Amino acid sequence: MPRSPTVDGQSPGDSRRRSLGALLRRVHLGGPVSRAGLAEWLGVNRSTVLSLTTELVAAGLVREDSAELTGRAGRPSLMVRPAADRVYVIAFDIAVDRLVAARVGLGGAIQDRREARRARAGVDLDTVVRVLADLGRQLHATAASGAACVGIGASYCGMIRPGDGMVRFGPDMGWVDQAFGAELARRLDLGLPVLVGNEAHLGAVAEHRRGVGVGVDNLVYLHGDVGVGGGIIVGGELLGGDGGYGSEVGHMLVNPYDGRPCGCGSRGCLEAEVGERALLDAAGRPGDRIGRDAVREVVDAADRGDPAAREALRTVGDWLGIGVANVINLFNPGMVIFGGMLREVYRGSAAHVRERIAVNVLPVSRTRARLRVSALGDDATLVGAAELGFTRLLADPLGTPVG
Repeated sequence: MPRSPTVDGQSPGDSRRRSLGALLRRVHLGGPVSRAGLAEWLGVNRSTVLSLTTELVAAGLVREDSAELTGRAGRPSLMVRPAADRVYVIAFDIAVDRLVAARVGLGGAIQDRREARRARAGVDLDTVVRVLADLGRQLHATAASGAACVGIGASYCGMIRPGDGMVRFGPDMGWVDQAFGAELARRLDLGLPVLVGNEAHLGAVAEHRRGVGVGVDNLVYLHGDVGVGGGIIVGGELLGGDGGYGSEVGHMLVNPYDGRPCGCGSRGCLEAEVGERALLDAAGRPGDRIGRDAVREVVDAADRGDPAAREALRTVGDWLGIGVANVINLFNPGMVIFGGMLREVYRGSAAHVRERIAVNVLPVSRTRARLRVSALGDDATLVGAAELGFTRLLADPLGTPVG
């Protein structure tokens, strides 16, 4: 016999699943909360919240215990908490020069992590997958007895095809149509797919959910590594574009006439003018000095008054300001967040970026856009990968095997 639809066209089962997912998502992102707080947040009565939490407790996804004593009369209210010691995901962050793996519990806390150096050696799919699979199996093996892995998420520095984790284009390492997600899932052999996302997209999600962008429904996240990527949140949702390849602000053309060559094959792209090599070249640093530490050295040298470092940050900051001015005029964000290497670059060139914004951004948008550095630091993309790993559980809490 078919199920009866509800007024909004959803079956009772669909409505229940959505409510369970909303409650679990609130606890996962917001931490411990009372039943009364959940009822107010969901807009339902307390008996409904009791029923929902009872199901999630039985499934091993949340637990209830008394709040800390407050000195007020009466019985302490029960607090609903994520079962972080029982439910986790494995998250991977694949940058140009490092590989990171972490076990992340429900609620978002990083429980354990492993890192390995990645040589800048071109198309290295086999090496990357082998190293990550080894790290992932270590994390899985050292999880608490009885704990369950409910998902696997990965952040990769390239353009990712939604659905299967294919790296369509990774210009900094020459990856083209590399079956990264499928290969990593096969090598891990945990019976779970590996969900893969673009690093800047996932960084934007992480900052929106857990970082400096919490409560900001329209933001732009700019991530610097060797190149520059972008993630844009519009109305609280990630802007993916028609094929999932949207927000490639690093390939916005800013210097069409005498621009530096870009790894994408063009010239004068934003990432070519503000990326790692542009800053180090402008500061006169030798070609073998690369990476985050080399960028920090330039910024620190500028702080100490080094004229070459100061001029390098002025030049790069001017191009960065042009790029930021363009995205503010296009998207009217409430916040622009600088992540990865761009945290350091912005720290040393904030005045030049703001000068460009003052001149080139429409006043009505300029007054609303706050400029901030990532609150999650180098872990922004890793945290985003973990959130990707929790996607299936939060969409269907009782349909995801736990234990």
